[in-house]
Amino acid sequence: MVRSDGSRAETVFPKKGPFPHDAVHYAVERHLGMRRGFWGLVAEGIHPEDIVEMAKAAGHASASRAQTPESSIVELLQAERIVECFEADLWGGAAEMETLLETISVACTFSHVPIPLIQAAEVEAIRGELAKLTAQWAAGRIDFYWAE
Repeated sequence: MVRSDGSRAETVFPKKGPFPHDAVHYAVERHLGMRRGFWGLVAEGIHPEDIVEMAKAAGHASASRAQTPESSIVELLQAERIVECFEADLWGGAAEMETLLETISVACTFSHVPIPLIQAAEVEAIRGELAKLTAQWAAGRIDFYWAE
């Protein structure tokens, strides 16, 4: 990854399902204007491999340690929950709009973060971006352009 200041970060993204999890983050965060999600934190200079530990230290809610997270990771957790919902949508077939939005609501509530307002047009834009990225992945190359 090359940041706008020219600094670089390298990592290997773990395989999670048939399409890279962090590529789903890209589409979700870009279309929802999230600046403190995974890619925004990488753009700020945080190494991708440090983000998980940062989230744990700031109160990432899981089944074993559910708590209200620090404000510094709220958008990161919102992005994570939304990404998981779009992964299910991508891998299992597109859900009805109402079902997808309700699933996002439940996921955010479980993680003790506010439920972002997501419009149907944004859902469709994310789905379109994911279709494009999935085709690029199948062809052996994904291009990411993160604009701050």
